[in-house]
Amino acid sequence: MMILKIAWRNIWRNRTRSLVLILSIVLGMWAGAFIMAFYWGMSKQQVDDTIQQNLSHIQFHHPDFRENFEAKYTIADGDQVVADLQQDKEVKAYSERVVCMAMAASASKSTGVTLYGIVPEQEDALTGLKEKLIAGDYFTGKKNEVVVGNKLAEKLHLDVRKKIVCTFQDEQGEIVSVALRVSGIFKTRNSRLEEGMIYMQQTDLSALLGTGNGIHEIAVLLADDQQVDAVTDQWKQDFPADDVESWKELSPELRLIVESFNQYMFIIIGIILLALLFGIINTMLMAILERTKELGVLMSVGLNKTKVFIMILLETVFIALVGGPLGLLLAWCTVQLTHSSGIDLSMYSKGLEEFGYASMVYPELGMSSYFSILIMVVAAALIASVFPAMRALKLKPVEAIRKI
Repeated sequence: MMILKIAWRNIWRNRTRSLVLILSIVLGMWAGAFIMAFYWGMSKQQVDDTIQQNLSHIQFHHPDFRENFEAKYTIADGDQVVADLQQDKEVKAYSERVVCMAMAASASKSTGVTLYGIVPEQEDALTGLKEKLIAGDYFTGKKNEVVVGNKLAEKLHLDVRKKIVCTFQDEQGEIVSVALRVSGIFKTRNSRLEEGMIYMQQTDLSALLGTGNGIHEIAVLLADDQQVDAVTDQWKQDFPADDVESWKELSPELRLIVESFNQYMFIIIGIILLALLFGIINTMLMAILERTKELGVLMSVGLNKTKVFIMILLETVFIALVGGPLGLLLAWCTVQLTHSSGIDLSMYSKGLEEFGYASMVYPELGMSSYFSILIMVVAAALIASVFPAMRALKLKPVEAIRKI
């Protein structure tokens, strides 16, 4: 207990130096935690947007469909799957889709797209497609009408009621070319999705492909996103003839973002702590050099080397325990404030949309991350205290007492 008191008092013998060191830790922890919260806010929003706008949590396909997206590979037990989904309490919404790769052309340009044949009510319940319309109507019931993304409309110079020609292969492998009329234009925060997707009514696309009542894809959104892995495993057992995949399997790049977050956090915080570590070592060495005579007196009156080592170590840890929590508290307050109001990056919106990021960022960081950062601070302080403490142990009491 006496060592604890001495170590705590030693910190405040030179208040200016100690406060500068504590302030550097506070600013370092605030910057590191906020950077991670900002990064996670952007990444989480990208993942959520992609899930809600296209992938959903889980998808069903024929086992061979995703290899070449051939029209003949429809889900064999699609009716049974849909019937079970309607009874499953875990399911929030689902959409039956007919899917094919196509070449879309206007009077001026052409580009590759994915053509989705949907049931409008199901797709709207799943992705909120109707609410994303910025022009035109969400299907009027007329034959061969489509809803296109704003980015695609700009690229092909399309507008409502204009025609677009799509060319694709039907179930027999024959080339089909059809003129489709634009019914509406939608806009999302992901320009890649806007540019590569066209929606039309399922009955129209099925007739063109010759697939009848067959469907290629069933996208499912769960009520609880924490149950995705468990539900996916269960459905794989329940429907062994189908290819059941979660969004993590459908989009490995998004899975990598989520699973590698902790690694990024440790790297960034580690770099900041590495810089702080040298500052702590330098400060503690200065403190020991100033107190050489004092340390010599303490060792000459019976304070053994172990207690001297512990005292120096405690002084460093106390500084970290003051600066670390204060920095994390400041970061938490900043994250909470910006999470509620958002950070507007609209001046960079076009560039962000190209990578699927929104122009409004809502920083977010879980409490477990704050605790992890605090542990890293304490660990860094312990490491930083070793060299100054070892330097103190090398002092010889007789020589240290004579030092001016």
